Amino acid sequence: MTAHANPKNLIPGATGDWEVVIGLEIHAQVASNSKLFSGAAVGFGDAPNANVSLVDAAMPGMLPVINEECVRQAIRTGLGLKAKINHRSVFDRKNYFYPDLPQGYQISQYKSPIVGEGEVTVDLTPTESIKVGIERLHLEQDAGKSIHDQHPTLSYIDLNRSGTALMEIVSKPDLRSADEAKAYVTKLRTILRYLGTCDGDMEKGNLRADVNVSVRKPGDPFGTRCEIKNVNSIRFIGQAIDYEARRQIGILEDGGSIDQETRLYDAAKGETRSMRSKEEAHDYRYFPDPDLLPLEFSQAYVDELATHLPELPDAKKARLIAQYGLTPYDASILILEKESADFFEAVAKGRDGKTAANWVINELFGRLNKEGKDVTASPVTPDQIGGIIDLIQAGTISGKIAKDLFEIVFTEGGDPAAVVEARGMKQVTDTGAIEKVIDEVIAANPDKVEQAKAKPTLLGWFVGQVMKASGGKANPATVNDILKAKLGIE
Repeated sequence: MTAHANPKNLIPGATGDWEVVIGLEIHAQVASNSKLFSGAAVGFGDAPNANVSLVDAAMPGMLPVINEECVRQAIRTGLGLKAKINHRSVFDRKNYFYPDLPQGYQISQYKSPIVGEGEVTVDLTPTESIKVGIERLHLEQDAGKSIHDQHPTLSYIDLNRSGTALMEIVSKPDLRSADEAKAYVTKLRTILRYLGTCDGDMEKGNLRADVNVSVRKPGDPFGTRCEIKNVNSIRFIGQAIDYEARRQIGILEDGGSIDQETRLYDAAKGETRSMRSKEEAHDYRYFPDPDLLPLEFSQAYVDELATHLPELPDAKKARLIAQYGLTPYDASILILEKESADFFEAVAKGRDGKTAANWVINELFGRLNKEGKDVTASPVTPDQIGGIIDLIQAGTISGKIAKDLFEIVFTEGGDPAAVVEARGMKQVTDTGAIEKVIDEVIAANPDKVEQAKAKPTLLGWFVGQVMKASGGKANPATVNDILKAKLGIE
């Protein structure tokens, strides 16, 4: 980050401008079939306590055994974050009592994580990006879930999540606004999805963020931070940061001081509230887990995983711009989801890239958004959109007819060329037929004809009238040429 505060990010207060400083701890659920230290299945929405092994329930004498797939997923993620992969890491016990933590401790990594420092490039606009440092990534097991709303006096415990593998990805305090934080989480989620290491589904709790917020006068040392726990949507992350920054500025401007504490974000009220102060926080008494050996692997193991990584968002964006002549803006929309980029490339194959991008982003994505669908649920295939583009290029249909055709194909399906044939949607290129329509329009508007000779920009009005009269089927280029000749406009 630059040493100077970006004026755009400063928050005006009664005593001058303030700067917010943000660091994020993202808890990403590892995409794996079974848990981190047991063979129990990982499944969302299953009956309570359906996926609980004796290890997850902490029965006496049960020993954890590391799941190698979770290790591989953590290394892949580290590589995707351009981070240092530590060949030796240690699992520690983090001791605290909680009803849905049957062991009385969480197995996590403390001083020796599996992944060290890395970096993520975050695009804020098509021309502006920031680099966000990654402090570390470590593996840990999730706790179960306490359920308080099923009974008037009892709490229920569901241990299905207990022992599920999480990657905790800790950023450096490099973010300076709610918008930067939201863009960072969006980019991180895109990288994880491309890698296939986490599905990033925040509604299911598979990606959650602890948000550390402090404020300071620009150029001052960091202020005291408060941590907002378990925020589960990108929109809420932004709202929580904005609220918390203003809360802290208000306290400091009134002459108060910020207590380091853990807070929760209440989405219904749009505010953060105190959960516990750090002074009373547990001493977690971290120590290496005696049941687990240090985790060790070779550089060859890492290199083998690196050779099978997919093309990642930054590389894909650069390639789409270079290969298809796309704008950075179009490329950044297409790479948000790997499926969107794949769809576009299937349409663009052998066709003009900019035209393909236009159709995929404006027509298809616009229509899918209206229906609340994503590209994987598109009723239109890349071949069908490609077919529509081919019909325009061949002069068989006009751009206006193409939009009508897209709507038919979207709602009813069918091969675009066959639909055009069956419904008589072909563009009229017969100059005789077009001339007849033009003569009628000119005869009906003698006053406009005189004006057009003096003011050639009126030609567009005539083109519009002719297109309307022909039901949008006249070839616009032919209409233009004939009109110019008839009206004597150069």
